[in-house]
Amino acid sequence: MPAVAARHAGHDAVDDLVRAGKVLYLGICNTPAWRVAQLQTIADLRGWSPLVSLQIEYSLVERSVEHELMPMARALGLGVMPWSPLGGGLLSGKYGASDLATNDAAGVAATRKGVIASTGLLNEASLRIAEEVKAVASETGVSAAQVALAWTLLHPAVTAPVIGARTLAQAQDNLGALDVRLDAAHVARLDAVSRPAPIFPQRFVERPLVQQLVFGGAAVEKRDR
Repeated sequence: MPAVAARHAGHDAVDDLVRAGKVLYLGICNTPAWRVAQLQTIADLRGWSPLVSLQIEYSLVERSVEHELMPMARALGLGVMPWSPLGGGLLSGKYGASDLATNDAAGVAATRKGVIASTGLLNEASLRIAEEVKAVASETGVSAAQVALAWTLLHPAVTAPVIGARTLAQAQDNLGALDVRLDAAHVARLDAVSRPAPIFPQRFVERPLVQQLVFGGAAVEKRDR
């Protein structure tokens, strides 16, 4: 069976499960934006049950998904469920500069810190972000974890972060993020310290010459939908 036909047959079978009541809703995780968009478009054209959720890594230390996946999810009606919203514990203040030495392969299997180090997130840039999170937490009188989670919830595509609490106290603290209200100044600081570098085509179209060619010097107001 050709690859395209096989994919269609697979989606058709999943649609049958939804119609039979064996599956309530369909979600997808850790998949490129172009593939998710393709699946969603095929489902729409064929009248199949659509995907309703997207589970991806998203936090103040992992914002690269803002380039393609988050805008796609919002445009196509998928609720985003971020996993590792605390960056493996980095944003809770669990690690510091002394932990940067944990980058050897042996540590990966031996400790939780080794696992985080193996992801590449345990670095100086992430620790600077974590320090800003702690500063905002101190100023607002809440925990660092609550600040990090509250920031994640600000994105209009996010439905609910996937928390990984190990204890009741951690779960209660994480859920407290629902009551945290970050002011504009704090959000701006968190955005600034964690902002990912632009990629093509954003990097290209933001150049002054291209902006001049596109808008001819006219001021255009940008509004969210």
